[in-house]
Amino acid sequence: MLEVNNVKAGYGDINILWDISLSFPKGELTTIIGTNGAGKTTLLKTIMGLLPATQGDISLDGQSIARYNTWDMNNLKMCLIPEGRMVFREMTVEENLLIGAYPKASRADRFENLEKIYTRFPRLKERYKQLAGSLSGGEAQMLAMGRGLMSEPDIILIDEPSLGLAPRIVNDIFGILEELKNENKTIILVEQNTHRAVGIADYVYLMQSGKVIFSSKAKEVDLEEIHQLYFARG
Repeated sequence: MLEVNNVKAGYGDINILWDISLSFPKGELTTIIGTNGAGKTTLLKTIMGLLPATQGDISLDGQSIARYNTWDMNNLKMCLIPEGRMVFREMTVEENLLIGAYPKASRADRFENLEKIYTRFPRLKERYKQLAGSLSGGEAQMLAMGRGLMSEPDIILIDEPSLGLAPRIVNDIFGILEELKNENKTIILVEQNTHRAVGIADYVYLMQSGKVIFSSKAKEVDLEEIHQLYFARG
């Protein structure tokens, strides 16, 4: 169980998260929705140690990880797939993927895992010698996901994977998320497509202005209520 307890965090003197508490059960997909500026990406960065928590605690299976360095998160079998399809544009698809297996624990199985990624993302296999900067948006998102999975994570944080993609590619991405969920991965999904996000989730949080304003089991969510809260201004 990954837990965030009464956390405050932000950028310098600008606080973004306000006494926020969430829990992410093992093997479940939890989705976090909310408008731009709600603090969703800040939350993921804080969990991963990219931003310091100025108050509160973050724990994994009861052990505090709030002061862990970002580069230590791989040892906890955690990875972040960031927003914006951040790939190394001047490197090939395969080089990008192999960087994902850089953590010592993942290196021995890197070529076996590479074949698993190519099976999961056939387009990457077709383009393995191609420079990442020449990929389409959907292919770059697949590459970003594949690179994260090369570290063999048990906990996957993924930020806006469908942003700006064509509907057919969005279907592919959510299909992969469904597969990962069925493999008992713990997934924290930040997503603005509320219908798709709630549809795949076990649990849903809605954030606004750095706070959680709604939480529920996904099967009990009323999308109309969510949308009213989503667009509320307070």
